[in-house]
Amino acid sequence: MSKPKKTTIALIYDFDGTLSPKNMQEYDFLKAIGITDKEQFWKENGELSEKNDASNILCYMKLMIDKARASGVSVKKQQFIDFGANIDLYDGVKEWFGMINNLGAEIDVKIEHYINSSGLKEMIEGTAIAKEFKEIYACSFIYQDDIAVWPGVAVDFTAKTQFLFMINKGISKISDNNKVNEFKKEEDRPVPFRHMIYIGDGQTDIPCMKLVKTQGGNSIAVYKPYDSDKKREARKLVHDGRVNFACPANYNKNGDLCKMVERIIRFIKADDDLKMFQKRNLDKF
Repeated sequence: MSKPKKTTIALIYDFDGTLSPKNMQEYDFLKAIGITDKEQFWKENGELSEKNDASNILCYMKLMIDKARASGVSVKKQQFIDFGANIDLYDGVKEWFGMINNLGAEIDVKIEHYINSSGLKEMIEGTAIAKEFKEIYACSFIYQDDIAVWPGVAVDFTAKTQFLFMINKGISKISDNNKVNEFKKEEDRPVPFRHMIYIGDGQTDIPCMKLVKTQGGNSIAVYKPYDSDKKREARKLVHDGRVNFACPANYNKNGDLCKMVERIIRFIKADDDLKMFQKRNLDKF
């Protein structure tokens, strides 16, 4: 008799507003290009998008290159990575992954962490937690001679759902478009949707949150602690049936988020064990 496959659970995180309190550009990058009012950058981005009826994601990437060059700031990949080093993270984020991984080891579950973000991959790679993720799905540039010349990947809410299917089917390369659409039996998919936990905060996360919840997984809306407007938005997602839970973005051991995720992981493991027991019982007759 073959050894049963270990349960794999994927925790999938947005970045800006989910793991970090602000948009990643609002830390060292905007300072480097001489912008002290963050609203100025995003206002210009919105105007560029509206004027050209263009993607606001592609527009922010273009603005980053244009303004960096105009300010004499390097647009080499390493510079963007360096900008990521000083991005703030919510309380407990740095210790979070160790806690969740230890829980997985304790109950014999394989834990995988993923980023699914409209932010910039290069900046996320510069953070202290970059090593924790199996894959970082996010916007990125095309580089020539190590210099950013053009957007390579732009992640909007539609692309975010595509990455869920990539995780579901075990596909790592974004360029493998054909594999994403290939038929694959549910039992052959390494991460069933019911084994996914999606953690996000914003509008671009809603389709992913709804998809994961509808397919039997769990979605959690997090919000900036003590921000009543954000709390109200998160609660609405619960009442509208978009997510399973909502709580403050506090990743400490005794926080509500940790308690929720621990219970979900234990439930998935128990449910898998029961299904395996039922299958073995059926095979006897």
